[in-house]
Amino acid sequence: MNTRTFERRKDTARRLTRRSFIKAGTAAALTAASWNRVLGANERIGIGLIGFGLMGRIHARNFKSQPDAQVVAVAETYRPRMEAAAELIGGNLAQYRDFRKLIEDKEVDAVVVATPDHWHALMTMMACAAGKDVYVEKPLTLFVREGRWMVDAARRHKRIVQVGTQQRSGPHYQKARELIRGGRLGQLVSVQCNFFRNVTPGFGNPPDQDPPSDLDYEMWLGPAPKRPYNPNRAIYHFRWFWDYSGGQMTNLGAHSLDIVHWIAGVKGPTAVTSAGGRFFLKDNCETPDLQDVFIEYPGFHTVCQIRECAAGFDKSGRSGVDFQGNKGTMSLGRAGFEIVGDKKENPTNIVARIMGGHPVGGPQPAPGESEQLWTDAAKDVSGDAREQNVLHVRDFLDCIKSRKEPSSELESAHRVATVCHLANISMKTGRKIRWDAEKEEIIGDAEAAKMLARPYRKPWDAELRALGVS
Repeated sequence: MNTRTFERRKDTARRLTRRSFIKAGTAAALTAASWNRVLGANERIGIGLIGFGLMGRIHARNFKSQPDAQVVAVAETYRPRMEAAAELIGGNLAQYRDFRKLIEDKEVDAVVVATPDHWHALMTMMACAAGKDVYVEKPLTLFVREGRWMVDAARRHKRIVQVGTQQRSGPHYQKARELIRGGRLGQLVSVQCNFFRNVTPGFGNPPDQDPPSDLDYEMWLGPAPKRPYNPNRAIYHFRWFWDYSGGQMTNLGAHSLDIVHWIAGVKGPTAVTSAGGRFFLKDNCETPDLQDVFIEYPGFHTVCQIRECAAGFDKSGRSGVDFQGNKGTMSLGRAGFEIVGDKKENPTNIVARIMGGHPVGGPQPAPGESEQLWTDAAKDVSGDAREQNVLHVRDFLDCIKSRKEPSSELESAHRVATVCHLANISMKTGRKIRWDAEKEEIIGDAEAAKMLARPYRKPWDAELRALGVS
């Protein structure tokens, strides 16, 4: 028995541990401050991290920096990354190739799912069923139906689940939300989301081959279809294959549409139309390098433009959004926001000045030009992308203690992911997808409706059924 385990067991004999509070629900009656008084300064929430990729490493650092959390276990299918995790985290870290062992670990109170997208739903539900709270990376799901399964599982097992749309925890995002909801832009007309970059000529065409000896490729694939190993399929490049991801629509699109839903307070769209494909990048990847999406929400519209083959002009940065109201526009991104007011003008004067003015009989300028604006300008440059991740982790830990709903809860994340999936379904079918947000059903398109779910590969289909999902 290691020293840490011995000390924990000795402490358990003396008094209630944090796990007793968390699993019994006693923490619902405690504030964060009273929690610290009851449990003492040396008690920490045991964090189990599944996946040590780009986001997993960020989460490891952020949880390690919190005084009331300790990363006690890591699960990773790629040995070099497991070794990197152990080096970063240090201490007596439990290491697992099979994430199920991590979920079973009694020292783990909360699980962080930072894997490729096709694993998010099943790992989250299995962790909830094991009595663990969960921080799961976005995009929440690989297909629409997974989201409702996750919501139901978390509620059934009374678990706290935080989704990694960390922008909600940014103070300037919260301020922007207050301004827009308070009418600063007037009535919301439309929202523009752009994701532009140029990765020409693409990621190459490596041949299929045997997987590296230090990668457990079978476990990496999990519920996804069995495919030959290809360097472009595994590790980071999974993002560009339909088996594991929805491309940039579900990746970056989820961040921006999350902010749209959060600010506008919508459940979902009435219709989604999308066109695109992989036209310009010459490689063996699949998801679009060009995609345009038109989303019809009750009362306003949203346009998402995705470019992997043209850098364009992206004023608000990646994952930025432009909210356009009938009084002004806010450009909102991770670094801050800016409001520009529309000029108050006589409508006749606006059209009268076109092309140097109209001839006799057309609109003529009226006297008296106004210099007033419909709304006041504003600028905030306080945004810090790293801080947003840290604050999001802090919110999750506080909610584990209080049992309050986190800032990025499952229900809203499921509805955001749904819009992203509907966009891809529209692109694949070549048709407008009409959506009933209350019933969560595609209207009048049986072929498209079949795309709302996908099968899990054996033996993971049995794990899904064991969770009560049919």
